[in-house]
Amino acid sequence: MNPIFAAILAALLSIAQPADPPELPGSTRNARIARPMPADAAQRASVTLTFLASTLTDVQIAELAQLAPNVRIILASTREAALEHAAAADGIDARLLSADMLAKAQKVSWIHSPSAGVERLLTIPGLRDRKEITITNAKGVHGPAIADHAIASLLALTRQLPHYLDAQHKGEWMRGQTPHPAQALAGKTMLIVGLGGIGTEIARRAHAFDVEIIATRRSDVPAPDFVSHVGKPDELVSLLPRADIIAVCTPLTPETENLFDAAMFKHVKRGAYIINIARGKIINTDAMVAALKDGTLAGAALDVTEPEPLPKGHPLWSMSNVIITPHIAADGDITDQRWWALFRENIRRFGQGEQLLNCVDVDAGY
Repeated sequence: MNPIFAAILAALLSIAQPADPPELPGSTRNARIARPMPADAAQRASVTLTFLASTLTDVQIAELAQLAPNVRIILASTREAALEHAAAADGIDARLLSADMLAKAQKVSWIHSPSAGVERLLTIPGLRDRKEITITNAKGVHGPAIADHAIASLLALTRQLPHYLDAQHKGEWMRGQTPHPAQALAGKTMLIVGLGGIGTEIARRAHAFDVEIIATRRSDVPAPDFVSHVGKPDELVSLLPRADIIAVCTPLTPETENLFDAAMFKHVKRGAYIINIARGKIINTDAMVAALKDGTLAGAALDVTEPEPLPKGHPLWSMSNVIITPHIAADGDITDQRWWALFRENIRRFGQGEQLLNCVDVDAGY
């Protein structure tokens, strides 16, 4: 064969090869089998299981039926409606779970949370004592969209976009009259408080703006190459004076509730920005308002608040150096795609008696 023709043919064949399937957003950490199943694959496929779901389309249900024919999906729009099927449930969407449901669902072995946070679930009486139940969450699903939102909010603050949008709505050309000085991100330092999936995605994007990344996290997982330092949570106080930007990404647990109180804000570098896309209760609202007023904080980007929703007339609403969004940072087409990829794979695994992805450590709270 002509060498040139052979080279062209090889190139065409390489292009025609199917791409590797995208990596699932789930984690195998703490992976567990939700219910003991027969060892034989044919026997496993013959065990009929029931999963109570709250929001699935007909198309999605049909796809799950092809993927896991032994898993029966029952839709329930409310917790009250789900109670009628509690006794038959082997798996439950966490949004449907209540204390009454848990008491009646004696067969249940799997509860799936569509969000990464499971703090509401873990307060349901009796759940922690049901050792036979595996809880999974959506860790890793929301990272890209939330990270985009966090960086967009940060840029809006540092570039004074709310001021210019207000001027645009008024039809006014206003230069040099911003309420706060504009800032560039290059050369700044960002502290990621909780370097998990979401924190890593925020760090990746911030690093592209020439921001140095430092972080805290509980685990000993090696840091990505774009993170210059990772410390344990007890190093937070020593790292805060270095941070021009603080991104709060840690789960809400008894240890992190009210983490940023008045005492913690005393260690914050003056003029820093804070981003909270985790849970409102991690930051003491009164302490944050005081820090925004006295200049300790140059601004705050808040997708979550405490209380939530933030009541009318609250001081945060009227602050020019605050951006508030109503807990929607995860919204986006990519989130829907990643959620579905994880959920359908766990349904398949559930039906086959395989280990589930994204199993929650109940003791740790995430």
